[in-house]
Amino acid sequence: MHAPVSKDPVGMACRRALADEDVLRQALEDADIGPQLMVVGHLTGDTELLDRTAPFITGGWSFLESVPAELKQEIRERLVDALRVRGQAATPMEVDEIDRNRFGRILSAGIGQSVPDDYVDLFLEELSLPAQDSRSVSWRKEISDEQKSQYPVLITGAGLFGLCMGIKLRQAGIPFVIIEKNDAVGGTWYENRYPGSGVDIPSHVYSFSFEPKHDWTDDFAKQHELWTYLNLCADKYDVRRFIRFSTEVVAATFDAKSSHWIVRVRSSDGTEETLSPRIFVSAVGQLNRPSVPKIPGLEGFQGPSFHTARWNDRVDLKGKRVAMIGTGASSMQVGPTIAPDVSKLMVFQRSPNWAGENPNYHRVVKPGMKWALDNVPFFSQWYRFLLFWASGDVMHSVIQVDPEWPTPDISLNAANHALREKLIAYIEREIGDRRDLLPKVIPAYPPYGKRMLRDNHWYRMLRRENVELIDAGVESIDGNCVVTSNGSRHEADVIILATGFQAGRMLWPMEIRGRGRNTIRGSWGEDDPRAYMGMTVPSFPNMFVLYGPNTNLAHGGGLFFYAECQVRYIMQILRELVENDLSTVECKPEPFEDYNRRVDAAHSKMVWTHKGMQNWYRNSKGRVVANSPWRIADYWAMTRSMRQEDFIWS
Repeated sequence: MHAPVSKDPVGMACRRALADEDVLRQALEDADIGPQLMVVGHLTGDTELLDRTAPFITGGWSFLESVPAELKQEIRERLVDALRVRGQAATPMEVDEIDRNRFGRILSAGIGQSVPDDYVDLFLEELSLPAQDSRSVSWRKEISDEQKSQYPVLITGAGLFGLCMGIKLRQAGIPFVIIEKNDAVGGTWYENRYPGSGVDIPSHVYSFSFEPKHDWTDDFAKQHELWTYLNLCADKYDVRRFIRFSTEVVAATFDAKSSHWIVRVRSSDGTEETLSPRIFVSAVGQLNRPSVPKIPGLEGFQGPSFHTARWNDRVDLKGKRVAMIGTGASSMQVGPTIAPDVSKLMVFQRSPNWAGENPNYHRVVKPGMKWALDNVPFFSQWYRFLLFWASGDVMHSVIQVDPEWPTPDISLNAANHALREKLIAYIEREIGDRRDLLPKVIPAYPPYGKRMLRDNHWYRMLRRENVELIDAGVESIDGNCVVTSNGSRHEADVIILATGFQAGRMLWPMEIRGRGRNTIRGSWGEDDPRAYMGMTVPSFPNMFVLYGPNTNLAHGGGLFFYAECQVRYIMQILRELVENDLSTVECKPEPFEDYNRRVDAAHSKMVWTHKGMQNWYRNSKGRVVANSPWRIADYWAMTRSMRQEDFIWS
């Protein structure tokens, strides 16, 4: 028999947390004080302590608080008392139902500033307060399994977006299959296994809101732990058995007569097969095809050479002369990790990147913090909010162009310039007495013009005797030498290509034909992808793109959140199809064109279109095709409810 479900889960959680008060108190000593403060306000309804503490907090990161020791101890004592009072209550208390006004006050106190009103509803949903998975789309009427079976879905890609789509389809009872070119789930977190690979978004918010993980090893998780988490999701939500591994979508053609897609897939042994789903969903993302530069002589290099996304584990780098081409995100993680082992590391830089300090980047999560996240009621939700806020939209205003700003070549506005000065001061401290490096490492463009990086002890690495930063373009490879544009030759045993991905060639190399034999390459060209909400394209019925055009997050935020927003939007469309026994849905040209005009207009006032700026966000004509110009809160609001009038239903 099943145990009866408690009518007071909060009270039960409080009693569990108090089961061993010594363990609780010891854990609270380790745990961040911000979430503890917010839990007190939540459990008691008393905002007096919040008001007293707020002046000592200036943001969501733990290092942005200067709460006095005596006040911290008072917060811990109040939390223990609140748990005891709530745990002794015979029935659920009125304070459990957190009202919107009190919720907003707690949010604001936790970051020491007023939270804009439009974020309050976002965080009520994100934190599942009240407790519910509000991003799941429920049927509005009784739908039989037979009806659902008429709408089979094919997803290509088993990364975080593909898994999210599969999980929600599984919950809705809609049949699906996931085609995955690799032999495992995980997408980018399976492929990018280079030394030092990890996330630059805090671990505890870089996860699905419906499947939080409380036992991360580090504040910023490394590749293997992220990949393990995605495997857990695939198994817990029973989607792995619907994945066909080592298989790739070669071509997809919409058949107007049957209102189905004809999808040709090829397995790793060369065997081809044709599938006919009603719905075709691409979840391959933007960063799944490595960009290998066309360097004359590269194929004839005498030693091993490989891209970071195709890391060769069989190559031992110890004692080797390593040439690393590129200084982007992967390079900044690889370089400091391998520098102590190689005999020489030569870093070839086309242009420098801004890299900022985050004191938590190398922080290991303390045992007490893990315990509090797992045992103290609401602690994990409030901690998720703090990290969401800290790594989210706080920089969006900093990357907007002030047309009156006097130094537009190096900064955009007063806040952007202040950030630039702060970054330069940090770089100078890290470089120390190696002043010769400063001209090479300080960018000439505004902060965020390229992807903003987190410093992985990069500048300290450059000070090592066995590391050389070469700021000349690579001209060719001659035997075992890397030859630069100034004619200098650098002998190397291994070449590492940290050269990024072909972000502009979305959905490539799949051949996709929609209505009237329109092809996706014909619509987009080689590098100009466009989609309504980043997800749908006119003339391509029943096709959706996850992590598509203009949905990359470059000012902040995590893609797990965007995955949930996009999947909810698509699930609303599928619900409309199934419940009304419709054959196809297709985006109208008018909202498609209007949306992309608004995207381009917004980008024209942002840092990524800065004059002379080169980054992977833009295509060959200078249009930003990768990044979203919106605040995270804006995109959440846009995708919260599907607009039926923007689509053709048949």
